[in-house]
Amino acid sequence: MNSLLLRRLPKRLFHSCSPRMHGGYDASKVDPAKAVEMKFVDRDGSKRTVLAPEGASVLDVAHANDIELEGACEGSLACSTCHVYVDEDTYRKLDEPTDDENDMLDLAFALKENSRLGCQVVADRKTTEKMEITLPQATRNMAVDGYVAKPH
Repeated sequence: MNSLLLRRLPKRLFHSCSPRMHGGYDASKVDPAKAVEMKFVDRDGSKRTVLAPEGASVLDVAHANDIELEGACEGSLACSTCHVYVDEDTYRKLDEPTDDENDMLDLAFALKENSRLGCQVVADRKTTEKMEITLPQATRNMAVDGYVAKPH
């Protein structure tokens, strides 16, 4: 009977997508001709320009380039630790935050009009090229106070 049941099931019970969509990529292997340029402004005011592959989230870009952006929920939209400020020009080009993102942003430290979650902003040459991302002075991690997650 089990074999009969298996024959009726679709051949593919799961979906797959590009590995880069699961976070993490090798920053040294990004093709500059196809990359999106992003500038990060750290908590101390220092600036760093990096190249990101299209489709990578700001959170993934930060982790791949050793920029301190926490992401305690690993990009599952369950926290606000990847909270960033996006420059005004880019902010206007981005899609509106979803209700779920807004719910998490309500928990973020020092929320501003141009606040977004880094896990929800995706590199795209039309909207995020030369985007400036400023890290807030602190994050609020409800799970473990004082713990800084390490990127995988």
